[in-house]
Amino acid sequence: MARKVREPAVAELFYPGEAESLRRLLGELMSRPVAEPHTPKALIVPHAGYVFSGSTAAAAYARIAPAHARIERVVLLGPAHRVRFAGLAAHTGDAFLTPLGEVALDGSALGRLADLAYVSFSDKAHAEEHSLEVQVPFLQYLLDDFRLVPLAVGDASAEAVAAVLERLWGGAETLVVISTDLSHYHDYETARRLDNRTAENILGKRPEAIGYQDACGRTPLVGLLELARRRELRIEQLRLCSSGDTAGNRQRVVGYGAFAVYEN
Repeated sequence: MARKVREPAVAELFYPGEAESLRRLLGELMSRPVAEPHTPKALIVPHAGYVFSGSTAAAAYARIAPAHARIERVVLLGPAHRVRFAGLAAHTGDAFLTPLGEVALDGSALGRLADLAYVSFSDKAHAEEHSLEVQVPFLQYLLDDFRLVPLAVGDASAEAVAAVLERLWGGAETLVVISTDLSHYHDYETARRLDNRTAENILGKRPEAIGYQDACGRTPLVGLLELARRRELRIEQLRLCSSGDTAGNRQRVVGYGAFAVYEN
């Protein structure tokens, strides 16, 4: 049977489509050393084009660099922007492709979700979805060898997302990545006020206080926060900014945040 590979949909739009240029840009974004001795169990990262949010995402990804040889599985959740569906959607393929090569999907991990009615397979949900795709080159650049568990999140409850994360939580070999931007299309000062409030709710593990207007990846985010509260995880804010700080004007901005989540 022929292998099935999910082709990149936003290369050249959200990040460089040529391998050398992409690797060079990632090297620039990841150039700052990190002294944090502990490896996060989960990251919360933005998913805009690298010119807008790449430096913010890099602030989180830099925290896993010391564990590059230990992390073998990445559970990646992001919101579905293009297709509406209920629950969470996996991909039926064997791998995700980026300009840096293929990353194999972890079929055995997905098999652990088979009895959950709110988890299904939908290649359509993944075909043009950028919230997952833009995270993969960062992971390829940093990690030695890993398998990917990509899940697009549609209309789902925080409890459903938390249950999926609990099933896939694993040990030190598993990293969880939640892909979300923050507020959208406010003026710079309004966005900063709203995003500071959202950041406080993330740090305080208050999923019920975060609305859909506060984060486009609100559903996977609150699922992680529900689990973080249950497991008494520690959350650290690494960076908070907007497109008005990076590559856009300040009249209509998108907010970005980077957070690391640690087990005690």
